[in-house]
Amino acid sequence: MADTPDMLVTTYLHMTDRSQFVRATGDILDGVIIMPMERPDARFYLFLYQAVGEAWRWRDRLIMPESELLAAISPPDCSVQVLYAGGVPAGYIELVKQGDSTEIAYFGLRPEFQGRGLGKYLLSYGIDRAWQDGAKRVWVHTCNLDGPHALSNYLKRGFAIYETQSQPMPVRYA
Repeated sequence: MADTPDMLVTTYLHMTDRSQFVRATGDILDGVIIMPMERPDARFYLFLYQAVGEAWRWRDRLIMPESELLAAISPPDCSVQVLYAGGVPAGYIELVKQGDSTEIAYFGLRPEFQGRGLGKYLLSYGIDRAWQDGAKRVWVHTCNLDGPHALSNYLKRGFAIYETQSQPMPVRYA
């Protein structure tokens, strides 16, 4: 893990029309599928969350009581889609409907699956699903603690930046 910066810089991005969506192109490797987590499973979710986010200092869901986590991932307006490569969970995308908007709440790959083009594929899948489910706006936020390609992947998929915020680095990310 790199040194923690002094400031947390959060970038908010959105799409307000499906025509802005630029789907990732290219062939997907054999044995790659995306499946919904049909039944809320806190332990499996925490495995994914920690495996994907540990290098990026994701902490929020790790410090939640299990009952609170289950309450967050159980509503019908929340969906967790898991990407499998060769039968192994490789990453996930969590979508949360909020009225006419859908937030990409969490998204990422386990380190051993990065660099294969799977991130752009998974992100495209999630965006497409949000539009199919009736979103009028799809949004996401990223920060300077996320992977080095996160922001460029969002921009390449058609997201536009609408706000940037800076604050002193919260202690939980140190």
